[in-house]
Amino acid sequence: MASSSALAPAAVREMQRDLESQANALSKIQKDISKNHEVRKQFTIQVGENELVLKELELLNDGANVYKLIGPVLVKQDLAEAKANVKKRIEYISAELKRMDRALKDLEEKQNSKKESIIRLQQKMQAVQAKG
Repeated sequence: MASSSALAPAAVREMQRDLESQANALSKIQKDISKNHEVRKQFTIQVGENELVLKELELLNDGANVYKLIGPVLVKQDLAEAKANVKKRIEYISAELKRMDRALKDLEEKQNSKKESIIRLQQKMQAVQAKG
């Protein structure tokens, strides 16, 4: 009987180490989710800005002068080329947003799985401690 009760504290310590490891992994996942939200927010702002630019470009007559800022210099650009560039930028950023959404969904699934794992481990620890 004495060996059984001596085993319980060692088992509990092992579970506590495992719990700490799982909690650290969960914390990392939560940081990744937070970072994903920040990047998504930036991309969403960029899409909005580019859509606004495209609307403004659509209002211009075909012969209108369009300039692009390259470093400290304004360079004349063809209207059709400017529209095409903005549309491509919107497509690229939208594709990045979709990629971020998929990554976020994956991270959230990992987070939920890790939380469930932690809860099971805590319940197991409580059961071992109740026996001891």
